[in-house]
Amino acid sequence: MRQSVSAIRVLSFAILATATLVGTTGCFKRGAKGDYALAPEMRPLEVPPDLNAPGNPAAQVPALASQAARPAPAPAADPAAAGAGFNVAGSKDEVFAKVGTALESMGEVTIASKAQLLGSYDVAYEDNNFLVRVVAVEAGAYVSTVDPRGLPATGPAPTKLLAELKAKLAP
Repeated sequence: MRQSVSAIRVLSFAILATATLVGTTGCFKRGAKGDYALAPEMRPLEVPPDLNAPGNPAAQVPALASQAARPAPAPAADPAAAGAGFNVAGSKDEVFAKVGTALESMGEVTIASKAQLLGSYDVAYEDNNFLVRVVAVEAGAYVSTVDPRGLPATGPAPTKLLAELKAKLAP
């Protein structure tokens, strides 16, 4: 009979320990609390503390290019040099309209398309296709030519067209 008494004691002790463990951990409480009770799309974003402000100056987030002030590109020493453009006083939109009027007045230039938001005209001139770009800078607007590869147009036709535009737009 002693064996059965000790087995009952061990079994009752195990049941008591399990009940205490379940009651104190809170695993079986109904419902979520706090932010976890919200729908997943409504829960706040958790950001680790070390991502709020980097301690290393080299890890600083750079400013967006659209927020940075754009200095006027330095003109080349030789006006016929590659990618030489010129500055025109006025806002980008005003200069874009003036460039469009000037291009339309030239008989040899064909405007394939224009994109005012990008500040570009897709033109054909003397059997060459390239873009005439207008970019906002501190001094007003910068007019230049760009070839289909995205590089400054260096051929004789873009250089000649740029010189004619400069004569019509720059005072």
